[in-house]
Amino acid sequence: MKNDNSNVTNGSRRAFLKRAGSLSLASVAAPWLINLSALADASAATTGEYKALVCIFLSGGNDQANTLVPYDSGNHTLYQRYRPSFAYSRQQLAAGALASENTALDSAGFAHDYALPPALAPLLALFNEKRLGVMLNMGTLVEPTTKQQYTGKSVRLPSKLFSHNDQQSIWQSSFPEGAASGWGGRMGDLFQSNNQNKVFSNISLAGNAVFLSGNSAMQYHVSIDGPVKMEALRDPLFGSAACSAALRTLISEPRDNIFESEYNRINKRALESEELLSSSLASAARLNTIFPANNPLAKQLQMVARMISIAPALGVKRQIFYVTLNGFDNHYSLLAPHTHLLGQLGMAMSAFYSATAELNVANDVTSFTASEFGRTLSANTNGGTDHGWGGMQFVMGGAVKGKRFYGNAPILANDGPDDVGQGRLLPTMSIEQFAATLGGWFGVSDSDLLEVLPNLRNFSASARKLDFV
Repeated sequence: MKNDNSNVTNGSRRAFLKRAGSLSLASVAAPWLINLSALADASAATTGEYKALVCIFLSGGNDQANTLVPYDSGNHTLYQRYRPSFAYSRQQLAAGALASENTALDSAGFAHDYALPPALAPLLALFNEKRLGVMLNMGTLVEPTTKQQYTGKSVRLPSKLFSHNDQQSIWQSSFPEGAASGWGGRMGDLFQSNNQNKVFSNISLAGNAVFLSGNSAMQYHVSIDGPVKMEALRDPLFGSAACSAALRTLISEPRDNIFESEYNRINKRALESEELLSSSLASAARLNTIFPANNPLAKQLQMVARMISIAPALGVKRQIFYVTLNGFDNHYSLLAPHTHLLGQLGMAMSAFYSATAELNVANDVTSFTASEFGRTLSANTNGGTDHGWGGMQFVMGGAVKGKRFYGNAPILANDGPDDVGQGRLLPTMSIEQFAATLGGWFGVSDSDLLEVLPNLRNFSASARKLDFV
């Protein structure tokens, strides 16, 4: 006898698909509205030689104005006026002045000069060697947005602006907190079939990150010392190797029950991956590059370099890495902690580039900084800065068209065209455009980029890539 509920079920399915089709026309869609079938079809994309992307996330919201400091006389005077208690003097900045091959222009056509603060001195040589580029006024955007559109609420804006969790998620995934996948993970979806060991496609040295989560690709967690061992098998069980062997068999052998079988399959894969990574790292040649001590970011990037060195042994041609440096939420007494963090950042990035050059893969590894938002240009009453919007980022690697600025320089003016309040910069460059440029270099086709980055279609085709690689 036919079940009468079938018509209801089919009708509900048709209604669901109709709603999904309508919703997909909106630029800000839920994560599940990404075209999963298109990603699956594209996952057979071919790759050539090895390439890696390395995301360096500066957690807390990096203060852009004390990272890339206005240096020309007029803008430096404005910069000091906004933050008199912790602004760098021009004398302090002189050694770090950036002699770019192009001129940083604002939307009115005026030129801006910039300098790196003393703590970022290690990056100056990379900039001069054309291995480092600077992104100006970049942030989360749904579509191109002017201040008039922002104040008139006539455009779609990122959800919950100035919120740490949501802006971190939007930066990493294009969606607010609760997103199921990130753009790094979705790029991993496209290429994991070309990796002999798919498990090593997306690798985090900083715990769970939505950036690395794909629709099929999974993120593999690694510590600064190597693979994260299964807790129950970290040491001999009850002091007995035999007990550990028995436990290993129990948690990895096939089972009749479908749930038990899947659980054991995952355990087996984890154990085998751990063994392969451990043995490959143990047999790898020692890096001569010296990474700075007492530097958490340097330790993570050193492990990334070691993993890149064993990519052939792991059977991978495309990898995406995620590392973090915490502590950038500087509402109070910004100068000392921020200077310390920038020192760690500069030394770690410089050492990592040297390691890629030592491994002869500098042209195949592109690293970039990221942070959930920039900070207010105006100082608060506590000698710090508050949550902002647009910020600046670095991109580094042998393939980078360095010693150049990209995007529009922000106009430093109270309530000016780039100020939406308290010196919060209205971004003129979107994360989608930045990610699309990286993705194109990584091997993602233009059509697939529209699936990986759902807001990208809101930007004109000629403006979707920034030409920094």
